[in-house]
Amino acid sequence: MPFQTAFFVQAAHLPHFSLILSPFPFHPSDTMNYLHQFGLAFMAFFAIMNPISSLPVYLSLTEDDSPATAKAVARKGLMIAFLIVLVFSLSGQWIFEMFGITLYALRVTGGILVLMIGLHMVQGNRSPMHRQPKPDEHEPPEQVLEERMSVAVSPLGMPLLAGPGTIATAMNLSVGETYGSKLITVAAFAVLCLMTYVLFLYGSAVTRLLGKNVMNVVTRMMGLILAVIGAQMLIAGLQGAFPVLR
Repeated sequence: MPFQTAFFVQAAHLPHFSLILSPFPFHPSDTMNYLHQFGLAFMAFFAIMNPISSLPVYLSLTEDDSPATAKAVARKGLMIAFLIVLVFSLSGQWIFEMFGITLYALRVTGGILVLMIGLHMVQGNRSPMHRQPKPDEHEPPEQVLEERMSVAVSPLGMPLLAGPGTIATAMNLSVGETYGSKLITVAAFAVLCLMTYVLFLYGSAVTRLLGKNVMNVVTRMMGLILAVIGAQMLIAGLQGAFPVLR
């Protein structure tokens, strides 16, 4: 047997040799599954967080701030929202076990919650979870910076950006999945946070460009998508809890 042939026959039995020969260490179907999961997670987060409908609230919270303070509020609020989703995405299984929660119960509850938020948006009403009081305009000057930065935690970071629906969606997409799937879910939300940050920075220009009517139409469309996602979560939860419904 020639040396080259003998080498490849013996090397073929070595660990990971197939990975060296193959330019694609993962099956193409795995890549498509990951892309599908990323797209599903991104659309679910986008619909429920709805950066476009959150933009007017952010602008009202920072209307009296300097550009630097407004950027700091947006950055801090989005970082808090990302950390919340990160914790619940990676620790969802542990949280379930600690409180004795089942995935089916979360899907049913989260589905109802997301469906209600979506229906509010379709009807042109802001969900009570997103409704925030107007900031006090009579605060002493020395407390302005502290007050403005505090709105980055609440209401901007939570519950506006990372509300109950966002947390339920993150846990739904992460519980019972591999760590690779969890990271994809977190990555989808991270991309959405970056897009939202850019939107907040240019919020005034976007509002003038689109106008209130266009923003209302987009909000209703996102509400419809959100309602469908909530209904699907509810159906999946009921079918899991009651196999006879399958």
